[in-house]
Amino acid sequence: MLSDSGDLAIRSHAVPHPVLIVGAGPVGLTLAGELARYGVKVRIIDKAAARSDKSKALVLWSRTLELLQRDADAGVFVAAGMKARGANIISGDRLIGHVGFGGVDSPFPFALMLPQSETERLLEAYLTAQGVTVEREVELIALDDPPDKVIATVRHQDGVEERVETPWLIGCDGAHSAVRHILRLPFEGETLLSDWILADIHLSGLTLPPDELGLYWHAEGVLALFPIAPGHYRIIANVGDGEGASPADPSLADVQAVVDRRGPGGLDLSVPVWLSAFRINERKVADYRVGRVFLAGDAAHIHSPAGGQGMNTGMQDAFNLAWKLALVCRDACPAEPLLASYSAEREVVGAKVLADAGRLTAMALLKNPTAQAARDLVGGWLLGLSPVRKAMADNLSEVSIGYPKSPLNGAAGRGLRGPEPGDRLVTPEGETPAGAGSSPRFALFAHPGPETDALMAGQPVLLDTRLRPPPADGGLWLVRPDGYVAVSARVGDGDQIDSYLSALALAL
Repeated sequence: MLSDSGDLAIRSHAVPHPVLIVGAGPVGLTLAGELARYGVKVRIIDKAAARSDKSKALVLWSRTLELLQRDADAGVFVAAGMKARGANIISGDRLIGHVGFGGVDSPFPFALMLPQSETERLLEAYLTAQGVTVEREVELIALDDPPDKVIATVRHQDGVEERVETPWLIGCDGAHSAVRHILRLPFEGETLLSDWILADIHLSGLTLPPDELGLYWHAEGVLALFPIAPGHYRIIANVGDGEGASPADPSLADVQAVVDRRGPGGLDLSVPVWLSAFRINERKVADYRVGRVFLAGDAAHIHSPAGGQGMNTGMQDAFNLAWKLALVCRDACPAEPLLASYSAEREVVGAKVLADAGRLTAMALLKNPTAQAARDLVGGWLLGLSPVRKAMADNLSEVSIGYPKSPLNGAAGRGLRGPEPGDRLVTPEGETPAGAGSSPRFALFAHPGPETDALMAGQPVLLDTRLRPPPADGGLWLVRPDGYVAVSARVGDGDQIDSYLSALALAL
């Protein structure tokens, strides 16, 4: 047994849970909520005594809200947050570029500014409504992963240890993941040589629109202003070379001094809610799965906060894994190739997010005056092009994420207009998204007819009986429960969809 524990009393857990989730942050809560609504019995533990009261991750992007909308009601999150409509990049007194989010092809064309503490509160409320309670002050200290199950040892607040047998275990326990540590998985990457400060604070005097982000490129570094609520902002700036001891938390005066030097002038800071210092780590594991154990979120990948992608990427790890694990736990499909596709799909996304965030950070931290001038010139030219602005908005909002090389991709209809296997399919307004409801079923986007009737009658377990309108005439699109196309076929070739679903359940 891999263990960090001592010799304490062990008590048995008589009834194995189908899934044990370690970590009750936004990723673990998302995964538990998804599995619970799909009828999978879950147990979720966290060593902390309570949810964090810190704002931490601040943005829910369009793609995450789309996935929440399938059943958790994204409107509840939207009502609790603030819609940010765009971002501005500024150098000195010059606007380098403006990126608007209004053109994002999504029901949620904005960045939702919502403190992580609130995101966790809403996710936990949803989970509680599913009949699942987070077990707090319960810590994973050991696990074995034999072929047919996972044997975990957890320690309760009273010091008593419990042995838990479960078919599947997921580590959603953050950058210092106990699951990853116990498995001795390399967390490859580096710590950037720069110190940063963060302040959640009241701010007045800003002339930018109150619902837009401001990124200021300055000769000595970067200053980022993120609106949280009217008059309340998140401030992030680099302040040192990152050598030696960890940086001390800043004072209000320290933050005001940085804002005075790098900002537009005339800004007054007051009533700090949270002041902190940090360093940026860029690390990830090579594989998100070891046998019956999975990693998701910061346990698998951490990177620069540039772009606000971290929490969203982790939550989308959870959405990706949940429907696959639910089909396996409900005996609708064998474990493979569904579960093997999780790491194959999400590792690529994690690597791209890490690389993109790293590039944004490096660009903001250029120190050479010539390099800074070239950055401003080229950046201004590029952001003057509408296709570049659109690509940047789509990338930030994560609607551009897809799985073009997924092992789950089926056939593509030759000459067919519309999304291809691995692409995200936008559900028409007013239509029920794929994956909604209590069953993790695939959805068919096609016009009604004898062919679609036969498909639905022949695949009652894996195919939703609700037909959605197709994105283009002349085709049929089979869409996964997470909204990505699995198969596209021309009308008359519906047997390709039937064969795909039959193969997915072949071993049963």
